[in-house]
Amino acid sequence: MPGFGPPPSENKRRANKDEFEEHAVTVEADGELHGPELPYSKMYAPRTLDWYETWRRAPQAPMFTGTDWQRLHMLAPLVDQYWLEPSTKLLSEIRLNESLLGATHVDRMRGRIKVELAKPQPAAGVTDLTSRRRRISDAS
Repeated sequence: MPGFGPPPSENKRRANKDEFEEHAVTVEADGELHGPELPYSKMYAPRTLDWYETWRRAPQAPMFTGTDWQRLHMLAPLVDQYWLEPSTKLLSEIRLNESLLGATHVDRMRGRIKVELAKPQPAAGVTDLTSRRRRISDAS
């Protein structure tokens, strides 16, 4: 069965320089909702609605165009059907389409999408642990 081959390497020590960094698009995992609501959402099971909301919060969602959202809308009935009666045929079709949208780490590597996790903000009045350790070691 044909496949994509191994994912691109992020190793910068290769003789043939990997151009991942040069051509990668960096997206931030902000957890915000993007894109349109799922049409006819009342007809879908809660698991399918959760699936769609997960895609709306995906780091790559801000990059999606109308055709990407349309693909997810077309997949929703298949996902709904899969939850009712799981089958390898349905799962295969869902997996293939999700892969094209960057569902897994390897899919995003192939698509040259680099996810940057949002940096947690320290709570007010809380000292950064690293700077606290540094002050303690300097005082000793």
